Amino acid sequence: MSIMSNRALTLTLALVFLPGILSAQEIQIPSINFGVQEAQNPEEVMGVLQVLFILTILALAPSIMIMVTSFTRTVVVLGFLRQALGTQQMPPMQVLTALAIFLTFFIMSPTIDSINEQAIVPYQNGYISFSQALNNAETPLREFMFRQTREKDLSLFLGIMKQAKPENREEVPTRALIPAFMISELKTAFQIGFILFVPFLIIDMVVSSILLSMGMMMLPPIMISLPFKVMLFVLVDGWNLLVGSLLRGFVG
Repeated sequence: MSIMSNRALTLTLALVFLPGILSAQEIQIPSINFGVQEAQNPEEVMGVLQVLFILTILALAPSIMIMVTSFTRTVVVLGFLRQALGTQQMPPMQVLTALAIFLTFFIMSPTIDSINEQAIVPYQNGYISFSQALNNAETPLREFMFRQTREKDLSLFLGIMKQAKPENREEVPTRALIPAFMISELKTAFQIGFILFVPFLIIDMVVSSILLSMGMMMLPPIMISLPFKVMLFVLVDGWNLLVGSLLRGFVG
């Protein structure tokens, strides 16, 4: 009881003397106010809308990165590789995702440089308007997506939109280009995944046939084939070949 009484007395004294201490030291405590004020001119409204738009873009940045960059193909191919090797959780998906992100930045660096030179720097210097900066930033991304998009996939979305065949790339709407680019990337990733599976599947079939001929039906074939698959992947320098193929697929 004495301990509880001492703590209560200390707390009471602190509450009593704290305002005096703060006033004696002249400590200024800031206050934060949130409110809506009437705009004096249209420029203030446009400035607020631009800030809201930029915050929205930042919130959607992960989705935008997946939709309009090389991340989709890269992460799907790396996932296929882990499944083909049969190494269960090795390498971890966090490692593969991190590798896919850094490869995406490497692949997209020319496009990012173009956006910086054509849109961000001129807008910061006041040479172009915000809407013009958006148009300038969209152009390099569209060029990148056009290089990787199949005409068949693009025609699918244009046909659903009931839009006439465009005469040039400028007439293709971005809302049709983005999904066409994504399904093209998925098809390419699945094609690469099939090629990755073939040599490892052959090793699994050979090991299974040998174990069956030896009457060792109770021994899981994957326990025997896994070291051979890992050894084959290391001997051919698989990481170098795979990453090099992915990079050349976008750069070439």
